Order: sequence, then structure tokens, then C-alpha cells
Amino acid sequence: MAKQYETVIGLEVHVELATKTKIFCGCSTAFGGAPNTHTCPVCTGMPGSLPVLNKQVVNDAVAVGLATNCTITQYCKFDRKNYFYPDNPQNYQISQLYLPICKNGHVDIETAAGKKSVGIHEIHMEEDAGKLIHDEWEDCSLVDYNRSGVPLIEIVSEPDMRSAEEVIAYLEKLRMIIQYLGASDCKLNEGSMRADVNLSVREVGAEAFGAPKLGVRTEMKNLNSFRAITHAIEGERERQIELIESGQQVVQETRRWDDAKGYSYAMRSKEDAQDYRYFPDPDLVPVYISDEWLRQIRDSQPEFREEKMARYKKEFDIPEYDIGIITDSKHMADLFEETVAICGQPKKVSNWLMGETLRLLKEKNMDAEDILFSPEHLAKLIQLVDSKAINSTVAKDVFEMMFADNVDPEKYVEEKGLKTVNDEDALRKTIGEVIASNPQSVEDYRNGKEKAIGFLVGQTMKAMKGKADPASVNRILKELL
Repeated sequence: MAKQYETVIGLEVHVELATKTKIFCGCSTAFGGAPNTHTCPVCTGMPGSLPVLNKQVVNDAVAVGLATNCTITQYCKFDRKNYFYPDNPQNYQISQLYLPICKNGHVDIETAAGKKSVGIHEIHMEEDAGKLIHDEWEDCSLVDYNRSGVPLIEIVSEPDMRSAEEVIAYLEKLRMIIQYLGASDCKLNEGSMRADVNLSVREVGAEAFGAPKLGVRTEMKNLNSFRAITHAIEGERERQIELIESGQQVVQETRRWDDAKGYSYAMRSKEDAQDYRYFPDPDLVPVYISDEWLRQIRDSQPEFREEKMARYKKEFDIPEYDIGIITDSKHMADLFEETVAICGQPKKVSNWLMGETLRLLKEKNMDAEDILFSPEHLAKLIQLVDSKAINSTVAKDVFEMMFADNVDPEKYVEEKGLKTVNDEDALRKTIGEVIASNPQSVEDYRNGKEKAIGFLVGQTMKAMKGKADPASVNRILKELL
């Protein structure tokens, strides 16, 4: 009988915090910018420069810890993690090993297999490194220190996950919590959320000293999409099982996943804490989080998704499915609420978000966080349709422009002459011409073919350049026929 294997997965998730300035200096954290322009002596590791802690980083780290059910370490400090790499200008990284700011938390996830609680071992604060750009044409490597010193929190899970599906559910839950807090935009494509996957396999039922025995783990880096994470987990599981089945040893190492080629390759042997020669950072005083400071952070926590869903169910007459999709994104939930506050029409706002907005997001491969149009403009568009100033076909065209450039729908309709023609005499005249030009369709309709009127409506709308009210066209056509 073939052996059965179980996958054991733990994650180290790095999240770039959305502070305006870096963790230990006043340089900008804005994404992009010409290489090495968001830098100063502190974040480029110049001798004699001294770090000064950004208080907002502590606020954000504590807020994430509270939202993930962690115990907050009210007396914590920073340590130096020593390693030598070109993107690390000081030859050490300021991190937390001995007293991380948050410990012993959990988040609850739900997959097809059911509900589960994933433990969080710790959350610690640290600084990001720079970025190496390997130029194959010139056969050299260049370094950009813009990212060096950008504040990070590292969320270290317990090895509680058993499948790629559970990993993605955990990451989606974390991302949602952090976005709701406003602590980070968590854009995987821009590197503001990055996951390293620690994975091992073991025989089902393998036990040591009465507890389940863990296999030798590998760590996979370079995972910047949920798709890549899923592929990497499946690929590494198969690789380790093949090694075990062929009698070889799995080596504890760091591997790099190449999503284009669909395989991972070894980077280096996996270091332990002692290899980094950690010691307390001598330039930074310990951080003391008073009960009062902790209470302020706790009191300013936002309404999270579960609470929002319950309130929407009570407050707005929209389907539960709509509520689930809208609250899945903090940005979309805010957009929904602010638009409803202006126009007072939750169902119509929901229809635009669930219909055209989701269609365009999917078509353009965008996230809900990337939506540009304002609540004021969506409310104006709904008002234009309600007042019959434009018809639904024109409204969809206007919405596409609004989606792309956040144009003011009222001004756009005015400038482009898109208002519905409400002159009934002009409409009757055009419909009369359409009837005269299409005798066959007229005869079909009179012989009981109801569908024939659809063609005549279409011809009228075409003649009116889409600027007629379809309901009025239908009414007048039936009357004249």
C-alpha cells in the first residue's frame, strides 16, 4: 500500500506599513521614484548616523497585533541581525528577536474543508533592505536603496496549515484585516505584502514522543502572487515526496521559486538565529507601551468585515451575496457607504458595484483598491439615470469613462451632448420614419411576432444616436402600430 503524506506549512509574511516616512529616518516611503532618491545617511548606513523610531510604526504593529488576537509586549526592544549582502547597507538589519512586539495570536479561516484557527507565533517590527537589480545585458548588479529602511512587520505563523487552499485563505484574511486597519495596502505586485513559505512533508500518522513528528522544512522566497504561492506549495510538496520515496534526504535550505519555469532551486542553507549573531541594538532605547497608549490604539480600531456585514444586513436592503463581495474590500465598502450617504439608494449603488465595476475590474485585471471614481460621481450618475436625463445604455458608456478617469458624469454628459431627447414630437417623427422604412418588421409584429418590435426599437435608438428613452420608444411604437 502506497504511503500517505501530509504537508505541514508555516508562513513568514512581510508587510510594508503605509507610513509616509521610513522606520528610522524622515525619507519618503512612496513606491517608485528614481533609484536612490528616497535616501539619507541613516537608511544608507553611513557611519555616525543614528536611527530615530517612527511612532506610527509602533501604532500600526500594535493595531495589527490586537486585530489578530495577540498579546502585546508592552516593554519591547530592537536587536541587530548581522548579515552581509549588497542590498543591506549597514551589514545588519534592525529587527526584533528577544522581545517581539506581539506574540501568541491567531486568525480564523474558512475553506471547503471547514473552519480552522491558524496560530500566530509572533509579529515583530523591522526595517526593509534595498533592492538589487541584476542587469544581464551589462553583466552587473545595481542596487536601489529607496526601499531600505521602509518599515515592515513580519507575521510568523505556527505550522498549522496543511494545503495551498488554507494558505491562501490565511493570507486573504490577513490582507483584509490589515487593509481595514489602513496599516498597509498589501499589494503583492508592488511587494508591500510578501510571503515566505516554510514547508515540510511527513507520513500521515508519523509520531515522535507522542507528538506528530515534523519533516525537514525548506523555505521558499520570491512569491509575489497567490497564484505563485499555490504553484510553489504544490511543486515543493511533490519534490520533497519524490526525494523521500527515492531514499534521499530533504535538506533544510532556502529555495527560490521560479513561477515562469514552474520549479524551485536552492539559494543557500537555512540559517538559524545564532548564525545572525543577534544582539540588542545599542542606538535605540527600549519601547514602553503604556496601558493608556494601548487603550487608545484599541479604542481606535475600525469596524471589521464581520461587524460590517452584520450591520449591512440590518441597515441596507441588499442581498447577502452583494454584502459579501462589497465588504471583501475596505475601499469598496467605503465607496458603497459614502455613495449611499449621498444618494440614499443602497440597491442601485450595489448594482453598479456588483455589475459594471466588477466587470471592469476583471477585464482590466485590477484590484478593488485601485478604483478611482469618487462616491460623489457615482451618486451623480445614479441621479442622471433616475431623472431620465440619460438612459441605461448611455449610463454604461459614461461609467466606463468615470471608471478610467473619474470624470464628472454631469459635465461629461453635457459636453458630449448625451442627454436623452425628451421632445416627444421629434421622437414620434423619427419612429414614423423607422416604421415607414421597415414594412416587413411592421407586418411581422402585426402578425403576432412580438420580437419584431425589438428590431424597431433598435433602429429608433440608432437613429436617435442612443439619446432616447427606450421605455418611451416602446410606448410610442406600440401606439403607432
